[in-house]
Amino acid sequence: MQVYSVDTGMFKLDGGAMFGVVPKVIWNKLNPADENNLCTWAMRCMLVVDGERKILIDTGMGNKQSEKFFSYYYPHGEGGLVPSLQKIGFGVQDITDVLLTHLHFDHCGGAVSLINEKLVPTFPNATYWSNQTHWNWAIEPNMREKASFLKENFVPLKDHGQLKFIEEKKGERTRFTENIEILFVHGHTQSMMLPLIQYKGKTISYMADLIPSSLHVPLPYVMGYDMFPMTTLMEKEDFLEQAIKEEYILFFEHDPFSECCSIEKTEKGFKRKACFDLNSI
Repeated sequence: MQVYSVDTGMFKLDGGAMFGVVPKVIWNKLNPADENNLCTWAMRCMLVVDGERKILIDTGMGNKQSEKFFSYYYPHGEGGLVPSLQKIGFGVQDITDVLLTHLHFDHCGGAVSLINEKLVPTFPNATYWSNQTHWNWAIEPNMREKASFLKENFVPLKDHGQLKFIEEKKGERTRFTENIEILFVHGHTQSMMLPLIQYKGKTISYMADLIPSSLHVPLPYVMGYDMFPMTTLMEKEDFLEQAIKEEYILFFEHDPFSECCSIEKTEKGFKRKACFDLNSI
């Protein structure tokens, strides 16, 4: 078994939205904003090679949207989904599974490509995985979240017969493979999936948007984008207690500086213990 970090590029989001109620005089020291109050964030995915299965977790925002759309998010950097996979020796034909933690554009945009003016799954041999509750939430989005759910990013997966659903068991984790369990959380969006990966005797937790970066480890650091911030707060606390108890390694999708970290709890609360790259595990 092997795990790889997959760089799909960087983008910018409003700093106030990313840090929620935390004052700018505090968060601006962590990830300084530009003149438009925008901070740079990663779009970092993961490839898990487990026997014959090559499981890609999330796909970044892709490159098929309009120039106007991209002007809101300033995509930049040298990373890209397909080039990054090729760099570690894999092509689009090799991917057997694509696990989409949730269907916001910056997590699933690369799942579908525009080829010859047709929207087709980027990975022709892959099964794409979501869950029924989140799918329903994305297909009929609320007005606050509607701009994050772009149907061209995920409806073609169903149209091409490549979409399957992972069963959500209330209050329990779901077994995806022998080495991957799925934890369902509901604060950021309904039924977001966090893969927990057993690797070299350790548990690597793919954080998606429960804790988007190591900068968001302290409990009050909850994004303004979250649909149910108090739910996020409770889910974070429960998760971090478990992470310390079982010595999880947290893998961050949006951290512009660090891929992974361990966690500790002090009298001031939860904090990063050590930051490191995935390949150092």
